[in-house]
Amino acid sequence: MKKISILATFSMVLIGLSVHADPGEDFRILLDEHWEWQMLENPVRASQMGDRRWNDRWNDNSLEAIERRHGEQQKFLRRLRLIDSTQLTETDQLNYELFRRSLENSVDAYQFRNYLMPMSQRGGIQSLESTAETLRLSSAQDYEDWLARMSQIDTAIEQTMGRLEEGRKTGYMPPKVLMERIPAQISSQLVEDPQQSPFFKAFATMPNAISDADRERLQQAAQDVIDETVVPAYREFSNYFNDIYLPASRDSIGASSLPNGEAFYEYRTRFYTTTQMTPDEIHRVGLNEVKRIRDEMQLVIDELQFEGSFQDFLHFLRTDPQFYYETPEELFEGYLAISKRIDPEVVKVFGKLPRMPYGLRPIPDNIAPDTTTAYYNGPATDGSRPGYYYVNLYRPEVRPKYEMEVLTIHEAVPGHHLQIALQMELEAMPNFRKYSGFTAFTEGWGLYSESLGYEMGFYQDPYSQFGALTYDMWRAVRLVVDTGMHYKGWTRQQAIDFFKDNAAKTEQDIVNEIDRYISWPGQALAYKIGQLRMLELRRRSEQALGDDFDVRAFHDALLGGGALPLEILETRMNRWLATELEKKNSS
Repeated sequence: MKKISILATFSMVLIGLSVHADPGEDFRILLDEHWEWQMLENPVRASQMGDRRWNDRWNDNSLEAIERRHGEQQKFLRRLRLIDSTQLTETDQLNYELFRRSLENSVDAYQFRNYLMPMSQRGGIQSLESTAETLRLSSAQDYEDWLARMSQIDTAIEQTMGRLEEGRKTGYMPPKVLMERIPAQISSQLVEDPQQSPFFKAFATMPNAISDADRERLQQAAQDVIDETVVPAYREFSNYFNDIYLPASRDSIGASSLPNGEAFYEYRTRFYTTTQMTPDEIHRVGLNEVKRIRDEMQLVIDELQFEGSFQDFLHFLRTDPQFYYETPEELFEGYLAISKRIDPEVVKVFGKLPRMPYGLRPIPDNIAPDTTTAYYNGPATDGSRPGYYYVNLYRPEVRPKYEMEVLTIHEAVPGHHLQIALQMELEAMPNFRKYSGFTAFTEGWGLYSESLGYEMGFYQDPYSQFGALTYDMWRAVRLVVDTGMHYKGWTRQQAIDFFKDNAAKTEQDIVNEIDRYISWPGQALAYKIGQLRMLELRRRSEQALGDDFDVRAFHDALLGGGALPLEILETRMNRWLATELEKKNSS
């Protein structure tokens, strides 16, 4: 009854705005209602954040629910526009602007129907068990809730198949080269022994606080659900995917080949970079950055007195055993050791550090062959789970040691964990800003933070320095190949060859990266565009302040407002610089 009343309340709330004399109060009410609506509509995210009210549900991802949510977002946007933002405080005017952008982006995206392509080689309904890694499973009730979700997997799969089928009928189809990776991922779900199911992993090792009787009961219940619901649902999905969907997937790779595809990619370009740059402009920036970084790489090669061409040096890095660990266990220990060395050095470049720690985990085995080198998942909002830095241990012979320092700096500290955890701890900031962000800022920061490795005392070995340049080159290459494939008609092989010609990453990584860009149009543009803007803000501050420039204060100011669109970040940092110049001139 409680959940029904909540839904009824939202139905009434969405009808219209009850106008108060105080626009600030109207705005705060609207923010609170929208956040509550988001948690209700996305119970998986709510659980991941520590809000466990809907712990026994999956998201409703039926076509009907998606259409309904689009209409409700439009109503929220109309309500927002009724509020006179000029009557708000300066802080709330910024919140208003960012909330407006968020709603408009959501409403604008609907026309491109990307929701009809809900899975990729990097994850989707085929790897739903990985959700458990982001949840708190510490009590018998937590496991009961997870079992309730598992028992509804047939519905979740049915909804996904409905979206896939609508996409097949209307021309919204992903590239076949990506879909060909998925049958093997689905097959990992088709087990004869329930204890071999990826879904049983969460039950194999349970907390000591759970009694033996409960442990035995829950493990048996998990096996029953896997046997009776999970495996049959995935078997039906496997038949549909292999017999109907995969053969119909498209041979082209670029977003421009989708219905309204060029406009879709132009929208994604603006969305991910938070700029008005065109794909052609971004392509040119990428080519210029590739040339600049290539020259810096050559200086390192000359320092090493390597005899041979640039391509010879890349071949040497990709093939010499000295640069690789032999086992996944050694690779994991190598990452752990680097993390421990980096953590205490962060105080050199930051005044404020987050309270929340982070941990290190391997990427799950069933998706590791088809995904990237590493990624980061943020902490739970209630402090019940730290952030996690996930590393790929599949085929350690293609995971070079010279990349490990720069990768850890990007994904953990001072990169994603430091920025995201600090943002979550900001006081008096509305939830939609604390717990979300703008990719150009978050990934721009991750890439910018890689340059801080020099200031913290890393990249001392020339090969590690070349690794740092490789990562910078990697993001420059992204600008070229992403726009190339999605907007300028490049083939997948052209993109792979361009990447291989300019960066020391191994072929396994390069192919997975290119396929990632194909599946996620525009996202890869955010890193380098954000980094370049942050580097420019720093250069400007250093030049203006001279010896009075304090890098710790600069970074605290840069992160102190949370993730922002780039032009708003620039305004914020210009104000900070003006204040610092006043202090300098008055001293």
